[in-house]
Parts: sequence; C-alpha cells; structure tokens
Amino acid sequence: MAAAVVRKLLFQSPLSLSSHFSHLRSALSPTNLSTSITTTASSNNRNKNKKAKQNTKAAVAAVVKRRTRSAKEFDGEALLRFGDTGSHIPVMLGEVLDVFASISLRSFVDCTLGAAGHTSAIIQAHPEMQLYIGLDVDPAALEKGQAQINTICHGDSCGLNAELKIHTFLKNYRDIKYVLREVDEKLLTLGVDGILMDLGMSSMQVNNAERGFSVLSNGPLDMRMDPQASLKAEDILNSWPDVEVGRILREYGDESNWYSLQGKIVKARQKGGLHFTGDLVHLIQTSTSGTKGGRQGWIKTATRVFQALRIAVNDELNTLKGTLYACFDCLAPGGRLAVISFHSLEDRIVKQTFLDLINCSRGDEDAEVESYAMDLREIDDDNEAWIIRKIQGLNGTILTKRPITPSQEEEKLNRRSRSAKLRVIQKV
Repeated sequence: MAAAVVRKLLFQSPLSLSSHFSHLRSALSPTNLSTSITTTASSNNRNKNKKAKQNTKAAVAAVVKRRTRSAKEFDGEALLRFGDTGSHIPVMLGEVLDVFASISLRSFVDCTLGAAGHTSAIIQAHPEMQLYIGLDVDPAALEKGQAQINTICHGDSCGLNAELKIHTFLKNYRDIKYVLREVDEKLLTLGVDGILMDLGMSSMQVNNAERGFSVLSNGPLDMRMDPQASLKAEDILNSWPDVEVGRILREYGDESNWYSLQGKIVKARQKGGLHFTGDLVHLIQTSTSGTKGGRQGWIKTATRVFQALRIAVNDELNTLKGTLYACFDCLAPGGRLAVISFHSLEDRIVKQTFLDLINCSRGDEDAEVESYAMDLREIDDDNEAWIIRKIQGLNGTILTKRPITPSQEEEKLNRRSRSAKLRVIQKV
C-alpha cells in the first residue's frame, strides 16, 4: 500500500524518459548538428550563426545536466524494509545498490554506518559477501546500526549470508586503515571490493535537540558528531577570533550576511555569550531583514550558519580529503568507492580528489559541445545503465563524470535528499 502511494509521486516513467532522450539524441546527433551549423553559416549572417550555436550549446548542456538526475524508479517497498520514515531514510538507496550490483562484493566497508539502511540492503543484495565492516563515530548511530544489521542477518531472508563475518567499530572514517588492520592485516594488501561513504546527517541526529544540530529545537550549542571530542560550537562562537568566526560563516556556510553576523556574535560575548541553539537562532532572527523572505529567510540563514559551525566543529572538509585517499588505497583491483555528499564544498573535494586519484587532467570539465552531443549515445551497457559518462585515468576510472542526484519522487518524499550528490570511482 505504502509503495503504491509513493509511486503516485512519479512525474515520468523511466520508459517515457528513455524515449524522450532517444529523440533528443537523434535531434542532437553530430550529423544533425553539423547540418544545422552549415545551413546557418550559408546565410552569411554572423549574428544568427552565433545565436544558433549558443542555443545548441545551451540545449545540449541542459540535457546532459538533467540526465544527472536519477531516472531510476523509486522503490517504496525498499524504503519500508531498510529505512524508518520517522527517523532515518537512506538517500538514493536504489542508486547505491546499482553501483555495486555488477561486481562480486565479497568484502564491503560502510564508513558511515548510521542506521544501516544502505548496509542492510547491500548485504541482502550480495549473498556472496564474506566480510562486512561498519564504522561510525556516533555511539547512538552505531548502536542503532548494529541492531538493524542483527535484524536483517537473522531474518528468514538472510540464509545465504550465514557465513558472513560482521565487524562494527566506533571509529571515524579517517581510521579506515587502522580498522582494516585490526580485522585482518592482509586486507591492507589485498584490499576490499566496495566502500560507501554517506556524508549526510541522519534524522535521528537532527531531531535530538541535545546534540545541537537542530535550528528548530532549543538545546546546547554542541554539534559534535563524536561526543568524546573536545571542541563544541559554543567554543567557536564565544572564544575564537572574530575573523575566524567570519571565515567559517563565509566559507563553510556560503553566508552573504557573514560580516554582520560576525559582529553581532562578538557583541553577544559581552552579554554572557551564546550557549544554546535558541540564543543563536534569536541572534539570526534579529539580524535578518523582514524583506528577505520572512520566516523562510531567517531559517535559510540559520541553516547555513548551523551547517558552517558543524563543519568547523568536526573538521569535516580536511578529514574528508585524507579519507578519500585512504579509501582508494584500501580498494582491491576493480573495487569501487561510492560517496554521497550534501554540501557544495564536500562535492568539490570529492570531484577534485577523484581526478587526482586516477591521475587525470581536470581540463576534461571544459569539453566542447560536440563532445557532449556524442556522449549522449554512450549508454550501451544494459547492466550498468546508470553510467552515463566515464573519465578514464591511469590508476582508475571515474564512473560519474557528473554526479547522480536524487529522482524527483525521492526529493518530494525526503526533502533532506535534495542536495545529495553521488560520485563513484573504480580502481584499476
């Protein structure tokens, strides 16, 4: 029943979308493009010729950009099996399953276990799996993930995984090499077949006011993913130099009003400082002009500010880059690393690090219109139709030239998935 309701959210079926792209491929084929350009040139009208080329480039770029959105039919039944609509919804679950569907996944590492939504689905989809390793720095998330794995692997549907060895660790994903060494030192040489990193926060973390992540619930200004860490958001707001506070708001939150907020945060210190999320939210409300979207205006600003502080507290961006290199080192030949990011800075780090890992020039991003048009015809593998365009390098292959984003129906069901981007790299 629930799956039927979810499917009613579909705007287009995969079949109609495929037919639409087939028509576009024909219209934008190199032959048709060449004919169009030649005809325009023959009119000896430079302005019309230039406009035609611009329109063609815009049309092709729009098609390519739209094709990064997943066209996979959303599976509501899988959501009910592996997620909890009240506290946890695994983002792009079907797309993640597709990433690992075509390879033999004898060993797998989930660097961000969370509530084990992705993990549970992957374990069930790969009866050949012999070794599973899950990491999470959050004790509450790890406990919930362990319970979910236990439920899945002791159910009637997990008989083929009876010999599966499961290891879970209360560790940051930057410790992946240490963890593999703890399980079996040979893993550092042999590598693992698949690794997943979901960089998003789970609803159970946001909904717990005591963690300090929520804009709408009052609680301590904490924001630590690891409760044992020493640095809190409260420390940054009340003790760090004002220029550093401003930099965090500007760079990590992309907040245009950062300078004004920086000044008000410093002034708040003279009145006892900021100690609760409600204090910070009130400061933001009084700093946001009523002409900038009213309630939605201050909520958007507060969301950016909270995001910036969370990134700073947990040193997320610096940790991410080093972890991507470590994860790639831990892959076996032919192994795949999938990363779901939710922030433009995160995605930029993933994109550039992937290019560095395969030892490939970054100039590929500036391909001409004709290259895009030809690449529209590159989907010829029925087993991996999700791969639209690859980037081949010396050390590996980026399987997502452009990141995959959630389908429209998933975004409508789970608003927190809207900014998600999935990138995948495969080791040679």
